[in-house]
Amino acid sequence: MTDLGTLGGNDSWANDINNAGQVVGRATNAVDIDPYSYGHAFITGSNGTNMRDLGTLGGNGSEARAINNAGQVVGSSAMGHSGIAGGPDIEHAFVTGPNGAGMMDLNLLVDLPVGVVLTHANDINNNGQVVAIGIVPEPETYALLLAGLALIGFIARRKEMGGEAFSLGQAGS
Repeated sequence: MTDLGTLGGNDSWANDINNAGQVVGRATNAVDIDPYSYGHAFITGSNGTNMRDLGTLGGNGSEARAINNAGQVVGSSAMGHSGIAGGPDIEHAFVTGPNGAGMMDLNLLVDLPVGVVLTHANDINNNGQVVAIGIVPEPETYALLLAGLALIGFIARRKEMGGEAFSLGQAGS
């Protein structure tokens, strides 16, 4: 077991490790003395040594969720306050280059439909493919689409069964 240390604060949390032993996660710095503070994303060198702060996309905190064998890191970062009094920071998914270099907003690197915002990147494979969670506008539209697909599936299943399973029977039989 290796103590990864912190970024000058009291706590750190490891989330993933690659084949070279580089670890990513979140750690507090000297400013983040509150145990509930968000902290900053970090990456270590080989075998969990030399923790380095990956920074943020402009907000107060970030968290690294995964790393691939090239050292590309993904996670989420605060972008700044939402503008709502007492509201949360706006979060965006991020990806870095090899060895954690250059945190970039994933939303600026992919062509997304209007209104879709990637908020958290949860994994990255060795081909650089990222699994992310996002906010999709007008969820009722997608709920209706899913309900419509379920209805089509029900009708197709009924036709496949010849309708007998749903027949109420005929009078006098």
